[in-house]
Amino acid sequence: MARIVAVTACPTGIAHTFMAAEALTRAAQSAGHDIHVEAQGAAGAGTPLSAADIARADVVILAADTHVNRDRFAGKRVVDARTADAIRDAAGVLNRALGEATPVAAPTSAPSSGSLRIVGITACPTGIAHTFMAAEGLENGAKALGHHVRVETQGSVGAGNALTPEEVANADLVIIAADTNVDLSRFAGKRVYQTGTKPAIHNGQQLVQTALAEAKPHGATPTYADAIQDAKAARPGVGGIYKDLMTGVSHMLPLVVAGGLLIALAFAIGSFQYGDQGIFIYDEKYAGTLGYNLFQIGAKGAFGLFVPVLAGYIAYSIADRPGLAPGLVGGFLAGTTGSGFLGGIAAGFIAGYLVKWLNRSIRLPRTLEGLKPTLLLPLLGTLGVGLLMIYVVGTPVAAALKGMTAWLQGLGQSSAGLLGAVLGGMMAFDMGGPINKAAYTFSTGLLGNNVYGPIAATMAAGMTPPLAIALATTLFKNRFTPDEREAGKAAAVLGISFITEGAIPFAARDPLRVIPAMVAGSALAGAISMAAGCQLRAPHGGIFVMFIPNAVTHVGMYAVAIIAGTILSTVLLGVLKKPLVSATPAPVASPDTTPNAVD
Repeated sequence: MARIVAVTACPTGIAHTFMAAEALTRAAQSAGHDIHVEAQGAAGAGTPLSAADIARADVVILAADTHVNRDRFAGKRVVDARTADAIRDAAGVLNRALGEATPVAAPTSAPSSGSLRIVGITACPTGIAHTFMAAEGLENGAKALGHHVRVETQGSVGAGNALTPEEVANADLVIIAADTNVDLSRFAGKRVYQTGTKPAIHNGQQLVQTALAEAKPHGATPTYADAIQDAKAARPGVGGIYKDLMTGVSHMLPLVVAGGLLIALAFAIGSFQYGDQGIFIYDEKYAGTLGYNLFQIGAKGAFGLFVPVLAGYIAYSIADRPGLAPGLVGGFLAGTTGSGFLGGIAAGFIAGYLVKWLNRSIRLPRTLEGLKPTLLLPLLGTLGVGLLMIYVVGTPVAAALKGMTAWLQGLGQSSAGLLGAVLGGMMAFDMGGPINKAAYTFSTGLLGNNVYGPIAATMAAGMTPPLAIALATTLFKNRFTPDEREAGKAAAVLGISFITEGAIPFAARDPLRVIPAMVAGSALAGAISMAAGCQLRAPHGGIFVMFIPNAVTHVGMYAVAIIAGTILSTVLLGVLKKPLVSATPAPVASPDTTPNAVD
């Protein structure tokens, strides 16, 4: 009797995967062999192979039409086959495996004391600043320790510097520095360490050292102690909820930005064509004009999709692909019930955790396992979240959103200024982190309810920190190193483009002085913007949006808000940061100089 382990997989992870697994199981049992089959389906690996299963195995069968990582089978006799071969002639595949299998060479790796091959992935919700700053920090940290490194950046325009299958196969260590969920399926069997972007930005060298000490094989059966730690980490907590929310926000943002800019462009064209009446370009009397059509694309097209996409990808982050459809439907129902982006967020989390629970709770025979991701989970998940949105969640959340919208629209100058100060301070507190993203997500979500004041305040406040850094490095040169003064020039460009993260390197080096100065200036900018009644119809674009007619109301006061916040932060930086001590050594006294001589 032979001990056999097998892996089956197909591109869709449904029919062929489970049919091949069942055929191999029956053929092996008929021949008197012991077999354990891992079916890599659409809902994840079914009956995964443990390290003990692999260690005891006499032969490994890989019946797959997609790439399967072989590292965990190092030293074992392996035979490859297609799923169709296993389905049609499972006995023949078994005979071939027992007679022709060849050992898999153990992956070459550098000694622990020498140079290692490290691959990494960095990603953030917007896919802009944090993504590339984390990549740079990780690369510099690994190189400083003498290791070879390649980092894939999952940015706003797709994967940059994408890792090849060969690089993944040869890697000794995988580091994931991401604030959104990253697909780890290609790293099965590899030592993987996961963290956020901040550790890579602040101290890439320390991150690499921590990863070397704490990385665990992905997909391997954990020890008892590891299982306890993983169970604690898997509890729904602030970190997990934030990452799920940011996954939704990162997919939503392109729709919000595109829709907002198209609406702003529609108003601009309307103003050129119809003067002061151009702001009503959405009226039916302008139907057929270019401005009207652009407004429809932005408001009905892009803005109509952003809540379903937000909900869908929150659910996807929690439950993987089976959660996507229920999340999208729940987000759509949030729009029909009037619960807006708040309802969309609720729908995303409800759909995600409902589908995740259903996936764990429903047990089917192996032959019917393919029905779960294609039929049962989408059907039951969509039914559950749909009924909950219509009968339970939609009405109270819609009432809360309506009340909040009315309150925001009716704010007086003092109350509006206070709200603007709070939002502004949040934008600068962690500059792209959870608090910053909370303020931006709140303000962006209100665009769907025609509330444009908060987003104006958050953009003005988000521009202030890097602009203040740029100005401070020019006016107070003795407070900054030559490298910082050079970086200050780049911060100016990032500031006018509304990329708050341009100030992060300075805050990381001197947080106790830089962050309070940034928060004060951003709070002032947000307060002035809200108190002056400034409104912004495009959620991004920085200073360039101000040149589009009707995109920003009270544009003069909006400029004043940005300038005032920048000046306040600049002055505070000059006061709080002390002049740098010159590194030039003091002159050494000559032998004939008397001890009491004074220069």
